Amino acid sequence: MDQAVSVNADPDMPSDSEGRSSRWRNWTGFWLLGLCNNFAYVVMLSAAHDILNQQGSHNSTSPTPSTVALDVESGKRSRYDCSPVSTAAVLLADILPTLVIKFSAPFFIHNLPYGFRVLVCVATAIASFLVVSFSSTMWISVLGVIFASVSAGLGELSFLSLTVFFSRDVLGGWGSGTGGAGVAGALLYSGLTQAGLSPRNTLLIMLVIPVAMVISYFFLLVFPPSFPQWKCREVESVRGRDSQSRQPLLDDTEEEEREKGAEGVFIMSACEDKVTGPLTCIEKLHITKGLLRFVVPLGVVYFAEYFINQGLLELLYFPNFYLSHAEQYRWYQTLYQVGVLVSRSSLCCVKFRRIWALSLLQCVNAVLLLLSVYYQFLPSAWLVFVIVLYEGLLGGAAYVNTFYFISKETGDRQREFAMVAASVGDSLGIAISGLMAFPVHRYFCSL
Repeated sequence: MDQAVSVNADPDMPSDSEGRSSRWRNWTGFWLLGLCNNFAYVVMLSAAHDILNQQGSHNSTSPTPSTVALDVESGKRSRYDCSPVSTAAVLLADILPTLVIKFSAPFFIHNLPYGFRVLVCVATAIASFLVVSFSSTMWISVLGVIFASVSAGLGELSFLSLTVFFSRDVLGGWGSGTGGAGVAGALLYSGLTQAGLSPRNTLLIMLVIPVAMVISYFFLLVFPPSFPQWKCREVESVRGRDSQSRQPLLDDTEEEEREKGAEGVFIMSACEDKVTGPLTCIEKLHITKGLLRFVVPLGVVYFAEYFINQGLLELLYFPNFYLSHAEQYRWYQTLYQVGVLVSRSSLCCVKFRRIWALSLLQCVNAVLLLLSVYYQFLPSAWLVFVIVLYEGLLGGAAYVNTFYFISKETGDRQREFAMVAASVGDSLGIAISGLMAFPVHRYFCSL
């Protein structure tokens, strides 16, 4: 088997000490890549309240803070401490470019070498921190957040497809690292700003993260000898040990038809082992159809949790609590990310294929917190802390299990495309939640 095609077909095969060392380096490398890739994205969401306040104070002609709870049109005082603009504005700037990339990239991204993609991710991450740090208007801040989105979106689909060149256990490292980005980004931003650093200086300190991505990718990972670092790869199908236990992603009828052909079929057909070269558009659409059973539940999970995070958490303010409004919002985000880290690191201990059950539980969380915003029946921020921690556990588990089972249940020739295509699910859910958060925010602030 050509090593550059895929190694993760048999992650449990025994290896010598050198192999174990390489596996440890690769797991650590993907953990750091996950951390660095999602870091800017998380920081921009944690800084959303500060970004809006900062631009509000720059644009204001009076000493009134931008968070005065007034209805924008009528001037009437609201019972909520609302920003004039919902934090969903930052969420949309942080996710829409990612969504565009994920919808379009699966059909052309294979033409870009992996080394070039990583350098683009690093450059846009650096640009995001610098632009937001020195911005003086809302539009410049949004541009900086867009740079962070481009970096995270391109990085996620690139590194997920990169996992097919390594043993499957690197998916656990990637998932845990992306969860670690949530905790590190939210905790560092919350901690440094609460310690007295300005949001600008805090963002400038975080420029070290893109540098760490370069080190992790180019110096820590142990690539197969024939890995196409700076050139495009010609896709080949592989026969052998990976073909013996594939559970197709198609429906039962199509599955039965494939079984009539021959043993050891992949997703497409029994004769596919003879096919070489890139996937055709028809094949890609066929694979995408089979992925829906994973992508749809993942999208619902992320829709519910980001509707909570960017549409409701800003409105769950407890005036008599010892933390200010901005501090409460930051720690909501931090505890959510702690839950994500724990569940995304759980792949080595437990695997859960029923993603739909996680999406149902996450929707229950969203309804509960929506009612609590309207009726204000929650007695303290401590209870919200517990709920957002649980929310993060559900979201992280849905993410890491989705990609684990997609990797496990696809053949070599389809796996790289499948990992890229499935990544659109979470981003689509997040984007829809951001759009819904605007009218919800406006409604509550008008009460």
